[in-house]
Amino acid sequence: MRVWRELSDVPAGLGRTVATIGNFDGMHLGHQHVVRRAREVAADVAADTAIDGVVAVTFDPHPIAVLRPEHAPPTLTTIDERLRLLGEAGVDDVLVIPFSRDIAAWAPEEFIERILLSTLHVKAVVVGANFRFGRRAAGDCNLLRAAGAEHDFVLEEVSLDGGPQVWSSTYVRTCLAAGDVTGAAEALGRSYTVRGVVVEGDKRGRELGFPTANVPVPPGAAAPADGVYAGWLTPLDGPDATTRFPAAISVGTNPTFAGERERRVESYVLDRTDLDLYGHEVEVEFIERLRGMVRFDGIDALLEAMADDVARTRALLMR
Repeated sequence: MRVWRELSDVPAGLGRTVATIGNFDGMHLGHQHVVRRAREVAADVAADTAIDGVVAVTFDPHPIAVLRPEHAPPTLTTIDERLRLLGEAGVDDVLVIPFSRDIAAWAPEEFIERILLSTLHVKAVVVGANFRFGRRAAGDCNLLRAAGAEHDFVLEEVSLDGGPQVWSSTYVRTCLAAGDVTGAAEALGRSYTVRGVVVEGDKRGRELGFPTANVPVPPGAAAPADGVYAGWLTPLDGPDATTRFPAAISVGTNPTFAGERERRVESYVLDRTDLDLYGHEVEVEFIERLRGMVRFDGIDALLEAMADDVARTRALLMR
């Protein structure tokens, strides 16, 4: 898969393409359906016109983070994760638009001319039915359809209806904020994950017999609500790379101990005290919420709860 991070990176000799446009944060089932439909449309139009691939057009940073940063939603995926998921979904190329206030000021017609016509030479455009673009979000599917009639491309609108719920990044964030990782997984078509490099903590878990791999929650990134979860930890590099370990996962600031304020994801790999994960990147996968975050009155109560968390995690993951 080719990745173009500027309009000027797109090859001058690019032929006709099928483009799909969106933020694609999280790459939920609705996004996956749009990409799948784009591939079907590409196969249909290829009967009459040579197609030089399906191109996903996305934006980095998120437009709201530029236009109204105080209202920017927590991100479900980094741009690198988004690229990986788009490739897995089936796009051939990705054009990452470095979003700015200058681009936000483009009229919808300028967006169509500069990106879809002059750069990508689209033969078809596939978007979600609620897609808006251009200055003040003035562009919509009606405008795209009219432009297509004038410039020889077709528009395909895809419903993001997942049954009673319209799949959306906002819906996934709402699930995570409530600790509903199973609901988030249903919308994503996969378990929600957090990736990061394991950092040294206070090593209190090791002293208590439950050593944890600690991953800070990056500012602006989404994570499940504070609490304890059953899930899996997978090192992405190092000697244990790609090994999937069952884990009891704590999200939060550990209120039992005074002075801890950094929000982090702490994963205790069941029955393993020999793993050295410091400095290694890991993926933490959330399967089910066990309980909310509790401030315990003493170490004994905390240890009893941790032992119960581990037992419940084992029962859930090993059944």
